[in-house]
Amino acid sequence: MASIDCVLDTNPMAAEIGTVSNHVNATTTAVVAMQTAVVIAEAKAADHVCDNVNKGFYTLIRSQISQKIAKLQSEVDSQLMRLNQQRKQLLAVKGRMERDYNMISNRYIKLFNGLNSNLKQRVFELDKPTIDFAVREIDKVSNRTKYLSATVPVTQLESLSISQKIIASNVKYRGLSVINSMKNFLSDMYEQNKLTDQILLNTNRIVDNSSLSVPVIIAEVNYDKFDNKKFEIDVNNIELNKLSQAAIKNAVMSIIEFLPWQKSTISNEIQSEFSKFNSSSNNSQRVKDMTIKLFMANNYQHLQNQ
Repeated sequence: MASIDCVLDTNPMAAEIGTVSNHVNATTTAVVAMQTAVVIAEAKAADHVCDNVNKGFYTLIRSQISQKIAKLQSEVDSQLMRLNQQRKQLLAVKGRMERDYNMISNRYIKLFNGLNSNLKQRVFELDKPTIDFAVREIDKVSNRTKYLSATVPVTQLESLSISQKIIASNVKYRGLSVINSMKNFLSDMYEQNKLTDQILLNTNRIVDNSSLSVPVIIAEVNYDKFDNKKFEIDVNNIELNKLSQAAIKNAVMSIIEFLPWQKSTISNEIQSEFSKFNSSSNNSQRVKDMTIKLFMANNYQHLQNQ
């Protein structure tokens, strides 16, 4: 194979490659500068976005807080206005109640003062001699130094003896009045004690125990459609008090399940009384007929002889 030797000049190509290298370096420098600018721009954009987001968040929170403050302030104002209105109403009610209380108290004070004076007068009239002795005579005796003040003896001997006799007779008359008052008081007390002894029971009297037969009616009653029955006990409510009736009912109810019963017919007296009550009632004739029917269809029982 034939070989050809030729000489090529590489300087132009090297020069062009050098030019390309310079352009690549310039491009690299531009890219690095652009990257630096982009990073700086992104940082600025991120800071701007963060500032705006924070500002918007703070603005939103502030607006919400302001709205809540305004809402709560309006509620507080409304509650305060209502409380003030209720306070005024309560003060008005208090004033009205005070006026009513004062009016009623004054009225009752006058009433009770009148009752007290009337009762005092009536009590004084019940035993007038004793009251006169206890209230008036004792007061005079206690203040006898005021009523019997000494007089200067500037009269003659005859008039002095007469005045002493008058004073002695006055003292005797007063003493006689006191004795009569005490006598009347003691006699009234004796009569009152005698009357009280006749009214009150003698505690020393011996009470004898005795037996008393009491009639009792036991009725078996059915009130509803489920055949639920119960017993009703009736006793005499004229001669017996409430306590005795309750004791008899409780005693009969405790032994009602153990009582021996046997069937019996209705007596003519009971039928006659029932017919009389039924005919004299104000119910309709249909009710009266149904009452007679139920009365005749009922079963009567009485206790067996023990």
